[in-house]
Parts: sequence; structure tokens; C-alpha cells
Amino acid sequence: MKLPQCEIFPSTGAQEILFVTGGRAPDVNWLAEVADGRKIFCVDHGIEICRKLELVPEILIGDFDSAKNSSVEWARQKKIPVERHPVDKDLTDTQLALNRAEEIFGEHVAILTGCFGGRVDHLYSTIFTCAAHERKIFLADEREIIFFVTGGESFDVTFHQKPLALSLLPMTEICSGVTIKNVRWELAGATLTQNFPNAVSNRVIDEKISVSVESGKLAVYLCFTEAANF
Repeated sequence: MKLPQCEIFPSTGAQEILFVTGGRAPDVNWLAEVADGRKIFCVDHGIEICRKLELVPEILIGDFDSAKNSSVEWARQKKIPVERHPVDKDLTDTQLALNRAEEIFGEHVAILTGCFGGRVDHLYSTIFTCAAHERKIFLADEREIIFFVTGGESFDVTFHQKPLALSLLPMTEICSGVTIKNVRWELAGATLTQNFPNAVSNRVIDEKISVSVESGKLAVYLCFTEAANF
């Protein structure tokens, strides 16, 4: 997975779908670079920045409680399939989009942008929804990145921009055999628990890190911008 700030290995070789969702809009230059060569799946308010950059998604989905009518009409004029769902529904727009993308694209890797900022409950839902999926999902913008490591997996990250902080967040009750190298506080076969998430605010000390987990599912969080500037 290649992003402006870093590259995450190994690659699955599956096609990569960029989901532009309705939270904090990414920087336009960052988004233009990430969108290049990737199919776009637009979710609700995400159509605003797609319209601004003239990025034409494969589909637009949502209840459109936050998207402007003029932007939805722009999508229709561009012959973009528009799927409107009721505001009163069981699934969030992001959950609907992830499920629908599997029907449309089959096997793929998902990159979610526009998913940070805003309400904590929305972000909580998005993170745990993505963690529960079997497919690889990355949450990213120019400020923050989250990716997930499942038991038995090992990932290397090569940085083009060194993050200000790195945190390891258990998505399951227990993550065992957690190892991370080339950070200020390294771990070797550690056990991390969801009810005591203390492996936060670590510092990257090299251009490349490696992280692995023996069991459980772990979120790796990378912060590239001071919180005061958010």
C-alpha cells in the first residue's frame, strides 16, 4: 500500500479502492495523489470534495443528510450511479458502502479517507467496522493513518515522512505476541489488552519499522500532525 507519507508491506496484489467518506476532508493535494490510478467509491458528504477536484467516482452512496443537493445532482449529470438510502436505517453510510463495494468490485483493498474528525461515535463505529472486516482496510489522510494487523501477520512500514507518534490499539480483547522494532520503546512478544491500552505515543526512530502479532487484531495508529493543529 503506497501512500504519500509511507509505504506499507506486504502488498496483497488486489485492486485498491479509494472510499471518500463524509468526515474531515483530506488535503486536496494529498487526495489528488492518492486518487491517481485508483477507483473511487464516494460516500455521502464525500461528494463535495470529489466535485471540487473533479474526481469522478464509480458510485455515490448514502442517505445524503449532509451532502448538498447540487453536488448529488452534479454526480447524476456525470452519469455516476447514485444509491440513496433512508436516513432511518440500521447501518451507517460507511458500513453500507463497504458491503456494497464487495458486491461491485469483488476482492479488493480499501482505503478510507474523510473518516477522521467530527463525532467520536462515528469514528468509533468506523474503526471497529473496519477492524472486523476480513479484507484489508486502511484509514488515511495527510494527518493520520490506521491499519490493522491480524494474528500471524507481519508488516513493514517505510516512511517518506516520519510520524510524530505511533500507537498500538488492541481491537480484540487480547493481542498476544506483539513485536515492534525501530521505535523508542520496542516490544518483543508482548501482550496488549483492550481494557488497558497503554502502548500509545511511541516514537519512530528509523525510516522503517516492523510490527507483528501472534494472535488477536491490532490497530497501528500513525499521527503526522500535532493535535493542536487539527
